[in-house]
Amino acid sequence: MSRIPQHPDPWPEGAAIYQIYPRSFRDSNSDGVGDLNGISEKLDYVASLGVDAIWLSPFFTSPMRDFGYDVADYCDVDPLFGTLSDFDALIEKAHRLGLKIIIDQVYSHTSDQHPWFQESRQDRTNAKADWYVWADPKPDGSPPNNWMSVFGGVSWEWDARRGQYYLHNFLVSQPDLNVHNAEVQDALLKVTRFWLDRGVDGFRLDALNFAMHDPQLRDNPPAKYGAKKPSRPFDFQDHLYNQSHADIPKFLERIRAVTDEYPNIFTVAEVVGPHPLDEMKAFTAGDKHLTTAYNFDFLYADDLTPGLVKRSLSSWPGGPSEALPSWAFSNHDAPRCISRWADGVDPKQAAKLYLLLLLSLRGYVFLYQGEELGLPQADVPFEALQDPEAIANWPATLGRDGARTPMPWEKAAKWGGFSSGVPQNPPWLPMDARHLPLAAGVQEKDKGSVLNFTRAALRLRRDSPALRSGDLCFLDAPEDVLAFSRTHGEERLICVLNFGRKDCAMPDALTPAHDVLLSAAYDQASPRTLPGLSGFIAKSAP
Repeated sequence: MSRIPQHPDPWPEGAAIYQIYPRSFRDSNSDGVGDLNGISEKLDYVASLGVDAIWLSPFFTSPMRDFGYDVADYCDVDPLFGTLSDFDALIEKAHRLGLKIIIDQVYSHTSDQHPWFQESRQDRTNAKADWYVWADPKPDGSPPNNWMSVFGGVSWEWDARRGQYYLHNFLVSQPDLNVHNAEVQDALLKVTRFWLDRGVDGFRLDALNFAMHDPQLRDNPPAKYGAKKPSRPFDFQDHLYNQSHADIPKFLERIRAVTDEYPNIFTVAEVVGPHPLDEMKAFTAGDKHLTTAYNFDFLYADDLTPGLVKRSLSSWPGGPSEALPSWAFSNHDAPRCISRWADGVDPKQAAKLYLLLLLSLRGYVFLYQGEELGLPQADVPFEALQDPEAIANWPATLGRDGARTPMPWEKAAKWGGFSSGVPQNPPWLPMDARHLPLAAGVQEKDKGSVLNFTRAALRLRRDSPALRSGDLCFLDAPEDVLAFSRTHGEERLICVLNFGRKDCAMPDALTPAHDVLLSAAYDQASPRTLPGLSGFIAKSAP
């Protein structure tokens, strides 16, 4: 095929990116699963939010054991989601609307149905014998070391054809690629070029720090943890050897060399683990690695506090070789922030406050579908669960399904308007009845809705150089209050947010003397009082 051009405009510093989980966004053919044509149908809605780009979670050919993160063909669309022509049409419409598109790339592992693995497992001498991580058993037949899988149990699976174990850091059906192998890297870079030639504007690299292992297969030491005992065997270990190998940045240099052949390409690393900061900085350092790293500081936090925000942002002070960070409060793997942070308070008020914070942070920001509606985590009964982690660990961990339920479009429509036409099949996950009153169609008509507040906040961020790319400086503030300035040239804004539940008396230094540009539950008629769960962005005094 001829090369499809990327979006012609450069990526703006501090871009806002909207994550779409295709299975749950919009079902265009009434089979109960969202698809690419359904996304295309709703691109005008996404563009109306004021975001710069869309991140699409996997839509590639897959047996769907891990819902697309187990790839069986990197260069095709699973029939469940449509065709390559549907993807090309989506790219064309998105670019016409001014939206860039980034897609997931899963380079640490494949599905066991991938032709590469099917060949690799046949014997020890085939052309792809070393494309995956194989190891002999110990003399007693047990696995080669003590590594544990993220999803439970040991991370080694016996294969009788080779008389060896293969490594799987996730599901048994997700064998790990041997990315130390230069041929594997070459094959993955061909995948990179394939999607760049189809016009994508960038990539999110999934589970990137799992891409390389310790070739010596040394045992991981036990982890140190507090009084709360881990719920997964994986968390009992300090993962020194099954991930985070020092050669990963060298592979990223090869990826960067390819993406630099195309204009305006954005790359973001997913780096998981309890202490990811050093890896995030190594993966994004200078101009030979990735654009940014996706930050997990807020995604699993049980509470939102000024201290958490200060610690997280202070880790990215803006040194000469340092990348701009990325921030997210919710995604397809984490419980929605409303349910984690706003227990017992007005969820609408809390949603606006959290959006006000997210869209005033220094760096790139990611919004997850439904976050602009203030959706809480959905309740999914055990019998309806699809997530293998949730099913295996029930009820100790509730898994990811509650963040993946279908997007509510219309309150009165069957299944919230998730399916078009006459629905023939129920959605793959149930629609939570609490989401229907929060449907996009309802909020469109309400000037005070979370949806319209999101649009106002994104418009302010887009129009303000200080919010887009300005410096950030924390200001002294009362307990439970976070205050900081954003400055770019002559523009200086102050952002003040009360995370507490009680009203707070405003000190003179934080009382807005000039225009309040956007506020959440803050009454400008009483400027010396900052109610609980309220905040504002205002112009600073000259």
